[in-house]
Amino acid sequence: MSVDDKTDQRPVGRGELTARELLRWVWRQVTSMRTALVLLLLLALAAIPGSVIPQTGVDALEVTRWKEEHPDLTPIYEKLDLFSVYDSIWFSAIYLLLVLSLVGCIVPRLFVYARALRAQPPRTPRHLTRLADHVSYETDLAPEEVLDRARAVLGKRHRLRAVDPADGPADSVSAERGYLREAGNLLFHLSVLVVLAGFGIGGLYGYQGGVILVQGSTFGNSLTQYDDFDPGGLFTPEQLDDFDFTVDSFEVDWLRSGSGAGTARGFEAGISYREGDRPQEEYDLRVNHPLSIDSTDVFLIGHGYAPVITVRDGEGNVAWTGPTVFLPQDSSFVSFGVIKAPTAEPEQIGLEGLFYPTFDLYEGDPVSVFPEALKPLVSMLVYTGDLGLDDGTSQSVYVLDKDKATQLEGEDGKPFRLDLSVGETVELPDGLGSVTFERVDPWIRVQISQTPGKEVALLGVVLALIGLCGSLFIRPRRIWVRARTVTRDGAAGGGGGTMTVVDVAGLDRSGNGELDEVLADLVAALKKE
Repeated sequence: MSVDDKTDQRPVGRGELTARELLRWVWRQVTSMRTALVLLLLLALAAIPGSVIPQTGVDALEVTRWKEEHPDLTPIYEKLDLFSVYDSIWFSAIYLLLVLSLVGCIVPRLFVYARALRAQPPRTPRHLTRLADHVSYETDLAPEEVLDRARAVLGKRHRLRAVDPADGPADSVSAERGYLREAGNLLFHLSVLVVLAGFGIGGLYGYQGGVILVQGSTFGNSLTQYDDFDPGGLFTPEQLDDFDFTVDSFEVDWLRSGSGAGTARGFEAGISYREGDRPQEEYDLRVNHPLSIDSTDVFLIGHGYAPVITVRDGEGNVAWTGPTVFLPQDSSFVSFGVIKAPTAEPEQIGLEGLFYPTFDLYEGDPVSVFPEALKPLVSMLVYTGDLGLDDGTSQSVYVLDKDKATQLEGEDGKPFRLDLSVGETVELPDGLGSVTFERVDPWIRVQISQTPGKEVALLGVVLALIGLCGSLFIRPRRIWVRARTVTRDGAAGGGGGTMTVVDVAGLDRSGNGELDEVLADLVAALKKE
């Protein structure tokens, strides 16, 4: 053997770990209960950004608005995947590590519990009187009769230790109960895995999409109809159920008096839907009352106003007409919107401004005093020229590209502003055309989703409650009864002979105590004639 070979085979020094020992140490750390609790806490903390920051899969419009309002933070948030938290690598890593840790914690305990179920109650301790909870009494009954009574009484709710001839003559009864407490603990931890599996199934095979629909419009369930669509990793378009529905009406029940005036008590959208070739049906879509079509759920999650504006160009032709979705900015439903008329001649026309449902002036400032459209008014600025619609670049319908456009000015040199009530028409300067405010239509935002793992997650929650109740209310305890014959001392004046001394003791393994009453009831049953 060469010198180099001897060097390569040197023993591992003190404090050094081999690769196998290192892997075993890492596995023990990952699968410890402490690590599982830390990962569970991290998962809860990691979910906070998904609740605070707008998510692309939930509300893409809100994400777009947030990016416009926070241009400096947007690049950082995008790099951290904070607009899609639940699909990010770091959230998935915490999720998978938690699953691995729980599996590593639970599986070994299952084998331990299985061995405990097959094991008999422990032998009776030699000195029962040394236990904290014990009772002793004397009786004239024979020890065999006392032990038979003990087996009859304890056997109803306890598991008894079988008599082993190898232990010699039986002079005691050993009983134990509460094995299901550990089963409750295991069931609770298993249920966490079931819940995580349910969410995982939904995340992989489900999808979630959103669309804004103006009253009177129809939605067909195809990918091109969605405003935003967030599919799972294993989603396929074939999963989309074949249906369509039309928004026939929308009503809001507003509180008109009291401290809650201006708050909506309820929303209801009347829709008519058709599944495949089946006859058309009607449904009143409300918050928390989704429409279920096959495996798809349709939720009502928002509403607003869509002013119907008609734009005529300088030649008198209609360059744009129809309802335009305006997005609410606050609880009074003051809404922001953009109208684009790319076919207007001689120049394209763009409008940008606000919609006031119930317009009024407060100290000279325009406000909406009530969220219902009681006195609607639109106030918009006008832009002409190149609106960036002809360069082939996609553009949000809620954003007006003003880089190459010119803002119209009035005769006073100030920006020309349109302030229109329903039915009013305003002529644009320089013969560019006119704008008419026709009416106001309501719009609703619906969320359409498939969550194939929700039944699994619900089952996990139910199992968790059952397991938690079992671990809280089931009390494991051990009871021992020993009967032995002793000889009376005739010199004491009581006469000679024999008597039976019965020692009864218990051990509450849950630490809840209350064994005094249990032992007292047992002694009363043993003494009963």
